[in-house]
Amino acid sequence: MAKRFYLADPWLDPFRDIIEARLTYQGEREKLFTGGRSLTDYANGHHWYGLHPTSKGWVFREHAPNATSITLTGTFSNWKEDERYALRRSENGDWTGEFDREMISHGDLYKMIVRWKGGRGERIPAYVTCTAQDDETKIFSAKVWHPDNGYVMKNPSPPPPSSLLIYEAHVGMATEEERTGTYREFTETVLPRVKRLGYNTIQLMAVQEHPYYGSFGYHVSSLFSPSSRFGTPDDLKELIDTAHGMGLRVIMDLVHSHAVANTLEGLGLLDGDPGLYFHRGDRRKHIAWDSLCYDYGKPEVNHFLLSNCKYWLEEFRFDGFRFDGITSMLYYDHGLGSNFVSYQQYFDGNQDTDAIVYLILANKLIHEFNTGATTVAEEMSGMPGLAASVSAGGMGFDYRLAMGVPDIWIKMVKEIPDENWDLGYLLHELTQHRAEESVVSYCESHDQALVGDKTLIFRLADKEMYTSMSITSSSLIIDRAVALHKMIRLFTFMTAGGGYLTFMGNEFGHPEWIDFPREGNGWSYKYARRQWSLADNGLLRYRHLDEFDRAMIETGTMYGLPQLQLTETLTVNNDDKIIAFRRGDLITVMNFNPNVSFTDYGIPVKGKFRIVLDTDDLPFGGQGRIDARQKYFSIPDQGRYGVTAPHHLKLYLPARTAIVLLQERVKTIMDL
Repeated sequence: MAKRFYLADPWLDPFRDIIEARLTYQGEREKLFTGGRSLTDYANGHHWYGLHPTSKGWVFREHAPNATSITLTGTFSNWKEDERYALRRSENGDWTGEFDREMISHGDLYKMIVRWKGGRGERIPAYVTCTAQDDETKIFSAKVWHPDNGYVMKNPSPPPPSSLLIYEAHVGMATEEERTGTYREFTETVLPRVKRLGYNTIQLMAVQEHPYYGSFGYHVSSLFSPSSRFGTPDDLKELIDTAHGMGLRVIMDLVHSHAVANTLEGLGLLDGDPGLYFHRGDRRKHIAWDSLCYDYGKPEVNHFLLSNCKYWLEEFRFDGFRFDGITSMLYYDHGLGSNFVSYQQYFDGNQDTDAIVYLILANKLIHEFNTGATTVAEEMSGMPGLAASVSAGGMGFDYRLAMGVPDIWIKMVKEIPDENWDLGYLLHELTQHRAEESVVSYCESHDQALVGDKTLIFRLADKEMYTSMSITSSSLIIDRAVALHKMIRLFTFMTAGGGYLTFMGNEFGHPEWIDFPREGNGWSYKYARRQWSLADNGLLRYRHLDEFDRAMIETGTMYGLPQLQLTETLTVNNDDKIIAFRRGDLITVMNFNPNVSFTDYGIPVKGKFRIVLDTDDLPFGGQGRIDARQKYFSIPDQGRYGVTAPHHLKLYLPARTAIVLLQERVKTIMDL
């Protein structure tokens, strides 16, 4: 057993017994749930429930203990109740039906008619693997998806990267046209862009079926069904398989923190019992999200959700998950209104131990089934042990999203002139994280671009983006916006503690915000798309930002960033607005001064260096003021009475420019 994570943090000493009690409870619950089986053998609900072909025809099963009768109805019965499609009940509350081959066909639409004492309703099965929405009524149905010649995945998954470089993407808004994009279009047009930029992992949003497109995929109704808006399950398989063939891994934005409250599409009253999958009473509704909260203490719920994890890994070969809304799961009050400035807030009885157990089991299962899988927690409280291994007593996530980083950048850009930024504070905030965890840093994800907010570039440039992004235009506002856009990204990337993320389009400064079609905007797709042509247009400055992002990612990949490494501070001068720090063999030097360029600025470091990245380079929209071919040698400073002082590297640092230098090996002392 690995050393307990809390041994490295003396502030956790008062809470060791609570942590150990959680782990003991987790062991007891796991044994209760699995009956001693491995989690891989246990999490097979998707093989039992739902609709499956057999040698004779079809078998369908649903767990609905509160139901008094269930009948399948669909296109195969002209949407009428037919006794031939009635299910029979077993003692454990499962309902089963066996049907001849000709009774159900690939492509049929269907639902369950469920009756319970005092009620009746049409329902979509919990384990449905394909859905369809009627174009006119917008009503969802289950869809039989068992093609004779289904897509066969060919390419193995790439191995886990040493540095996680995530390209967060939404298939529906990945087209430039004002409509919903498809899996196939994403495969053809976006995958090559991601490959060119150098990211190694795609994070797909909104994969699980969700009734309301504008929910961004976070109000899920059918957990096992890929969203039909974007195409078929086979189209999604082709996307993932193609990505694997290009050396790209694909992780999924998994929503197990809550579910849609819709009754017709969702699970809230599947058999008339509000407590089948969710809490009853005050804990049932999420007070901020208008959604339903799972009861993680129920064995049926754990089995359902764990099977869902295995299903996406097994059936579609996803390489892992970004778990959404972990903070909401961890705390009875969902973490709302808490500032989490005290360790006591992690152990004060406000924690949902059953949710913690589920997260531990999910991570155990995922890494047991696929040892190369990656799990990322979207979590903002900083719960100790979240991203420590299960063997070390943690919850088992590989990474935690550094959700505070974009908040800091928004605060800086929105409230403080850049000439007043505290660079030491920024360096501290960008590098801080718990010792036992790796984090994924980012300047902005989809969250920072949603309607009502602004992207970084839009905060920096505002209306000038509409008139002055041409390479022939002259605008001090755009000059500042482009320079800071590059420097903010580089600062974040070069200090990241394990991984880095961008949301598609933000790498080239995609203008404006994200707003999905809704009644309030006349059901417009204008802001629910990506204008790739802006980055492809050689006459616009978006191209420069896109090229810089590619070069930045290439630099990090080449030299092992952003792996978890010690960040050594070399210089912090808030008067000059200069900061320099070392990570591995790379030294990053940044001049945030808006007006002053410095000649022979001394950085206290010894060695021979060359520039590997320069934000002022011409391909990045800079002025090309630094000669990238030049070699740099540190020189000793002569102190009083001729005594040699420490070495310094003398650099030319143009205003609002950053450079990354690589330390080269010195063969002899003469090289200095």
